[in-house]
Amino acid sequence: MCDSDEAVMAKFASQYGVAGFSDYHRLVKESGANVISICTPHALHAPMSIEAIDGGKHVLVEKPMALTVTDAIRMKTAAETKGLHLMMVWQNRYNVPVHLTYDALRDRKLGRIFMVHCSVLWNRPQGYYDSSPWRGSVREEGGALFTQCSHFVDLLIHFFGEIESVNSIGDTKNHNVEIDDCGAALLQFHSGVLGSMTYTTCVHEKNYEGSITIVGEKGTIKIGGQYLNTIEYWNVENYPLPRGVQFTDKPNKYSSYSGSASNHDKVIADVIATLTHRVPRVPGWDDGHRVVKAIQMIYESQARHGSVVTDRTLAGVESQLAASIG
Repeated sequence: MCDSDEAVMAKFASQYGVAGFSDYHRLVKESGANVISICTPHALHAPMSIEAIDGGKHVLVEKPMALTVTDAIRMKTAAETKGLHLMMVWQNRYNVPVHLTYDALRDRKLGRIFMVHCSVLWNRPQGYYDSSPWRGSVREEGGALFTQCSHFVDLLIHFFGEIESVNSIGDTKNHNVEIDDCGAALLQFHSGVLGSMTYTTCVHEKNYEGSITIVGEKGTIKIGGQYLNTIEYWNVENYPLPRGVQFTDKPNKYSSYSGSASNHDKVIADVIATLTHRVPRVPGWDDGHRVVKAIQMIYESQARHGSVVTDRTLAGVESQLAASIG
């Protein structure tokens, strides 16, 4: 256990009976850990992951993988050089409604997919941002898409493939922060699917909805609830919702708010299986990088006042960096 706040570190090291460090550099050098899980403010994900990999550790990193495509590529290069695993925490992929929907899409039960809409209508009070100096900071947090919406962007790409182009607008409506708290985006996937996304942390009092609605040739599905933990609509030709499904996904509970699903136990089980059986079962660099790239495209469009931004916009940056590293 490592935390720069020694009281926090001591509390959890004692609770779990593990070694405690207040210096991350010492943790990497002195601990016998095989895997380091990075659960720090977003801007630290890339440098801490690279240091851990350079120190011979596999890495499991919380979302987002990084705040820029450039940093994500540096992380990949470090892992490939050392021959170590760089793994992502996408625990919402384990949600029961997500599994059911993914299986239906994989088996082409909905036929051709026409469009998808994603809605993230959540509440974060000003106190949430004031509680930690990195929250609400462009440099440290990056924005609501990186924090509240990463899992949703991941699932859209998981379902429909990479995003080809976006045009988006965003604003700060109701918080004293540097980052956005409201936004909307139109998405074009390489697969031909049309998408739209609305997001906010300004919903009054409590989270309202986190949903994905898919419209296909042979059916419509809406994954809903506050945390993608229910099926709100399922009308698929010759493919009814399986009977007896138990929707057991619960949100992570924090002091004054709730977050995404608490399926980290399933992530950790797959990390262990990946390392012991040498069969990759955890999302890796591609899965993290694609989300960073999509979010960077959306924010680039917002910076250009809603102009269309394509994945080719970042392709030059990626190829130049890869060549320089190589």
